[in-house]
Amino acid sequence: MCLGATKEVVKQGEFKGVELSFMGLNNQNLHNLLFRGFLKPWEAYTGAKINWIDLAQADYNARLQQSIATGTVDFDIVEMGAPFEGDVCGKGLASVMPDWVKKSIDMDDYVGYLKAPVGTWEGKTYRISIDGDCHNFNYRTDYFTDADLAKAWKAEGHKGEWGVPKTWQQVNEVTKFLKGKKIKGQDAYGYLDPTKGWGGFAFYFLGSRATAYAKHPDDKAWLFDADTMKPRINNPAWVRAIQDVVDCLPSEPADQLNADPGTTAFQQFLAGTGSMLAWWGDVGSMAKTSDSSVVGDVTGFSILPGSDDVYNSRCRLEEAEGRMVSCSSSWWQGHLALVCGLSVRLPALP
Repeated sequence: MCLGATKEVVKQGEFKGVELSFMGLNNQNLHNLLFRGFLKPWEAYTGAKINWIDLAQADYNARLQQSIATGTVDFDIVEMGAPFEGDVCGKGLASVMPDWVKKSIDMDDYVGYLKAPVGTWEGKTYRISIDGDCHNFNYRTDYFTDADLAKAWKAEGHKGEWGVPKTWQQVNEVTKFLKGKKIKGQDAYGYLDPTKGWGGFAFYFLGSRATAYAKHPDDKAWLFDADTMKPRINNPAWVRAIQDVVDCLPSEPADQLNADPGTTAFQQFLAGTGSMLAWWGDVGSMAKTSDSSVVGDVTGFSILPGSDDVYNSRCRLEEAEGRMVSCSSSWWQGHLALVCGLSVRLPALP
């Protein structure tokens, strides 16, 4: 059923005797475990054989970087996150996508945020996008409709009504407020920060905190300055995001320093610990479908929280160079939320 495009350009058995090595992930019973099944019909039709290199998420980065550094790349196909494209494409290790592949996969049908320049290196396309998901905000509806917590929130003098946070400032406030409290007889917790590296992938989750502070609506870049490629991850916006994590950790579950994103999603949130989590869509689907989930009826979803202000890197750069600036402060006041990395201005919050 899915081999139509292949049959247009490849004869049956044309690749007999060809062996390819595919390096990818094997965690959560996904990734390579699914690819094996998807590619079985392709192997049977073309005659090619695929050898699999299965890696845990925490082992992936070290394995990839060692292969590149030592010149011992032993894979022909690699499942790779966007952060590693610089390492691979920058070394000239990837093949440019042929035009016939673009036609076969109907590349013009990609969603907008996966079209060029995304997935390109020096203007050329090297990747087939198989995964276009992004982080969203998961929360416990029973927490934010709990009458006792609402009463305590008001009694302690917090601003606004008890409810789902819309900004990271509110997420932090709620997380600290919940320390030492109970819900349904269990210890109550707020946001779940993954602080263990997870092979480098935990950086995504710090990024989910930082986007609201670092992505100014007048400047598309936020990781690097687009003109100079000078990193921005040590600017005040990123420092604030890191400080948020440090400040919230004492209010999060014990031993949170050893929690990677797999822990926060599957051992904590879906198992009933914590009330807020940024993650990929797996949490949303598994809340309802996983036998180990206990939060299927009390999980809500939203876009990532915004911020009361956002850092203006351009303004800060101009100040550092002694030029006249049009803004009165490096921090722009407003409300931003992030949808798949796109800045969206929200109406003023109460």
